[in-house]
Amino acid sequence: MWDPAQSVSQPHPQRWAILAAVMGITLLGPVDSSVVNVALPTIASVFRADLGSAAWISIIYLLILGSSILTYGRLGDIYGFRRIFLTGVSIFTLASLLCSLSFNLWFLIGFRALQALGAGMFMSVGPAIITQVFPSQERGKALGFNATAVALGLALGPPLGGFLLQSLGWRSIFWINLPIGILGYGICSRILPEGHQPVKQTFDLWGALLAFFTLGSAILASNRAAQMGKADGWVFALVISFLAGLCLFIFQERRVAEPMLDITLFKNPIFSAANLAALLNYAAQNAMIFLLPFYLQGVLGCPPSQVGLLLTASPLVTLLVAPASGALSDRWGTRWLAFSGQMLISITLFSLLWLSPQTKPREMIWRLCVFGLGSGLFQSPNNSAVMGSVPPHRLGIGSGVLATVRNLGMVTGVAVSSSIFTWQKNLQLALLGPSQGLQADMAGLKAAFMAAALLASLGALASLGRSDISQP
Repeated sequence: MWDPAQSVSQPHPQRWAILAAVMGITLLGPVDSSVVNVALPTIASVFRADLGSAAWISIIYLLILGSSILTYGRLGDIYGFRRIFLTGVSIFTLASLLCSLSFNLWFLIGFRALQALGAGMFMSVGPAIITQVFPSQERGKALGFNATAVALGLALGPPLGGFLLQSLGWRSIFWINLPIGILGYGICSRILPEGHQPVKQTFDLWGALLAFFTLGSAILASNRAAQMGKADGWVFALVISFLAGLCLFIFQERRVAEPMLDITLFKNPIFSAANLAALLNYAAQNAMIFLLPFYLQGVLGCPPSQVGLLLTASPLVTLLVAPASGALSDRWGTRWLAFSGQMLISITLFSLLWLSPQTKPREMIWRLCVFGLGSGLFQSPNNSAVMGSVPPHRLGIGSGVLATVRNLGMVTGVAVSSSIFTWQKNLQLALLGPSQGLQADMAGLKAAFMAAALLASLGALASLGRSDISQP
């Protein structure tokens, strides 16, 4: 019987097959998210709903997913990663079927919430399973391959969504999850290890509720700010709720013997710095991903099909680079590779300041390729640094924190870039007049790109400021 406590000296004999199985399920998350975003206008039209209402199809998914991942990581430490992973696959697959059968918008929104509950389970413990079965000298390579599943999902989503919408209708975007989910469950139930539970642990229910409230407030505040383009009364109320919830959460976690989030993990400078770098990285990345379609379609006049093809350049390069980056980090360490990746992302974002209404769409290709190179160089080593700095009995928490940081970074990037774009655009319109809309758009885009570049630069400094030596 394989013992995960001995994974360094006795790595799991089926670890590469386990990695492939986890990657297959991990692929579902980014594919489903990007496909649904493509289908929102169509779904709104079918149900005769405005885009504001239809947007809740994505908002509720992001809200539930981002607010619950931390809890699932802790549950993985208590009940075993295998059980949480398989339960998540089951819920996600069933919810996908229910989404495809929805007969009105609000049922679809409710089933999307259920779908997010399942996705949160397998997304939160996937890195923990990989870390558990691979020895430290192969961890970066393995996590690099897992990162390719996310990149592949992001690359496949838009063109796949467009094809399915045109060929089979909106319900088909949920059908694709069914065969993958069923097959993936069958394979994972046979191959995933039971794991090792050294001591009986209790679940911190109050900590879980406070985490959900706190993270939910942060996500709703970011989403509201992104939609409004500025902070209003609701945003301020949600920010206050977030700060109050955060204080209560920290107080709760310090007073219980077995907390949902072990605050002492953040005393490890590698863990803290790598998570901070990840937060800034995902914020910068998603700012660019959010803004570029506005530039390509609104300023350059590119058709949606061309925009979708252009945007696949970045994840495709990440798909190729991430495994190699992970393997190199096993030999050379994680610090300089993560720093180099963040700097390439920052340089790419700074290069967007030279865009104009006369820029040719093909000139975006090299920028997106360099951006994808930076993302691939950063993600695998940084994920390896986070998971390598976590003690074996806290792998679930570490994995959950990493996934939570990713989601918070995504919503932060959209909120910050949207707010800065709207503020600068309105300022230019007031100064130049309503007839200068195109010039105002470019001013707003460049201000937002500058902010994203600064976020990426701060992330590079966070990567540079830590060591490569991990003491779990």
